[in-house]
Amino acid sequence: MKQKVLIIVGPTASGKSALGVALARRLEGEVISADSRQVYRGLDIGTGKITKREAKSIPHHLLDIASPRKAFSAGDFAKMAHAAIHEIARRGKLPIVVGGTGFYIDALFGRITLPEVAPDAKLRARLSRKSASQLFAMLKKADPRRAEAMDTPSERNNTVRLIRALEVSKARNAPMMENVSPSYDSLWIGIAPSDTVLRLKIEKRLAERLKKGMVKEARSLHAGGLSYKRMRELGLEYRSLARFLQKQITREQLETELKSDIWRYAKKQRGYWKRNKDIRCFDPKQTKQIAMAVEKWKKR
Repeated sequence: MKQKVLIIVGPTASGKSALGVALARRLEGEVISADSRQVYRGLDIGTGKITKREAKSIPHHLLDIASPRKAFSAGDFAKMAHAAIHEIARRGKLPIVVGGTGFYIDALFGRITLPEVAPDAKLRARLSRKSASQLFAMLKKADPRRAEAMDTPSERNNTVRLIRALEVSKARNAPMMENVSPSYDSLWIGIAPSDTVLRLKIEKRLAERLKKGMVKEARSLHAGGLSYKRMRELGLEYRSLARFLQKQITREQLETELKSDIWRYAKKQRGYWKRNKDIRCFDPKQTKQIAMAVEKWKKR
């Protein structure tokens, strides 16, 4: 029998983390975080990383596992997540993958294939002289499907990942995304609040993070050796925070920019997940219906 794995996806601020904890407590599970920035140490407030209090003693895997000064790929995530699933299952617990980074989750569950392509130093040197917008435009021509998967504020500005995507595309001379058979018995649950509710949640969450010290966190990261260039590559909140700390925008512009960018990112996330017909979508308030669907799947 294939290993059962529960997957919870949805846009930022939709309530995925809280649902993951609630179901883990109910079903004796452990959570594997699938967030491309929460893997980094020190990116806590800005990414909305779950706190110990919010986790309610439920083990969370793949948080704080990489230095923000170094790149962490979807391939890295998939390898570590497979190992985490095996370890959780070995203890008789249910692995629950929770996150909004679609490319990471699709790589883990075989919806895309990440080929092994050796680094091309000459190509990287040439591409490193180009801006993120130029790199993204090149990727759209070279590999439209990969560009679509990376069409989010954080990914479009991540020169490291854009260069790697172009490197892979050149090496294979073919799109990177391929369908393969899944290796797990998976149930996909999607959290889908209304536009009005999601906007309010995003704005409330942003206000809370700013109050908790998001700006101070970014300043500390820079003081600890994280360059403003790398901070911008990390995307969304950190891109705007880098601009603010460099006095390129005001505090008011920071907040306005973040509200707009995070909302745009949430819409991109929803668009990405619409392509996956295996996802069963629920309103965040439908907790009973979600629990019933999960328990029925778990018993079969």
